[in-house]
Amino acid sequence: MKRIGVLTSGGDSPGMNAAIRAVVRKAIYHGIEVYGISYGYQGLIEGDIKKMELGSVGDIIHRGGTMLYTARCEEFKTLEGQKKGIEQLKKHGIEGLVVIGGDGSYRGAQKLSEHGFPTVGVPGTIDNDIPGTDFTIGFDTALNTIIDAIDKIRDTATSHERTYVIEVMGRHAGDLALWAGLADGAETIVIPEEEHDMNLILANIKRGVERGKKHSIIIVAEGVGSGFDFGEKISAEMNVETRVTVLGHIQRGGSPTGADRVLASRLAAKAVDLLLEGKAGMTVGIQRNEIVYHSINDILDQPHKIDTDMYKLSQELSI
Repeated sequence: MKRIGVLTSGGDSPGMNAAIRAVVRKAIYHGIEVYGISYGYQGLIEGDIKKMELGSVGDIIHRGGTMLYTARCEEFKTLEGQKKGIEQLKKHGIEGLVVIGGDGSYRGAQKLSEHGFPTVGVPGTIDNDIPGTDFTIGFDTALNTIIDAIDKIRDTATSHERTYVIEVMGRHAGDLALWAGLADGAETIVIPEEEHDMNLILANIKRGVERGKKHSIIIVAEGVGSGFDFGEKISAEMNVETRVTVLGHIQRGGSPTGADRVLASRLAAKAVDLLLEGKAGMTVGIQRNEIVYHSINDILDQPHKIDTDMYKLSQELSI
């Protein structure tokens, strides 16, 4: 293999630039040419492809977002769109592709693999919802952004003696809500993987009020529903002043943490190794601090699972 491509797709996540940098420099170290594909699968179809050099990825490891930009592409979900993409890859002499992104990006990579084009997926998403890896690139940064925001909100909640409902991202996964809730001592964490009882949530708030607690923090994962709906229910049922904060896309930006920079570098470098070893149709991940790889078909067949022990611990500590 003499020439590979790299693209980022779907939602951006902090650490994607570190991953791009690792792909480019690892490949060049081994004498392989690298081509960057801008705007994900849309750019692939349109042929927005340029050769990258060592200097192309200089001074980007600390930057959030993705220098290759990203876009969602409905056309690539079709057979015709996939064939257009492969034609562009062949036109540029690209023999293998590294795809950095989440679930949707992986499904695109899977289609390329099914058509016989060597592809390796690197998990880049703040949601941490990709099976086969303990952590995805961007999760740690987003988590720390949420923690910082909750710390600030808690100051106001204490000053005004209010109950705050905080809605966090994560799509259909509750990892961000669970980890942030445990890290910030939230009284209640509501995630899509576990059933919640509104009566129990209200009872927890009431119990805190009765023992003299001046404020409460309730974290709701967006996959469960609207934080405003939870806030209205609490206000309607209890005589407590309630405020709702939806953190939104602030969670996706910012300079990546050291953990995300290192993780991105390790995973992306392994993706290049797999292509050079002829192991295509794979995804890379980290499990128990070891870099691993799995068949992309096996990964996409697995459901996302939450750490149930951590969820139980959060309940035990929030009494």
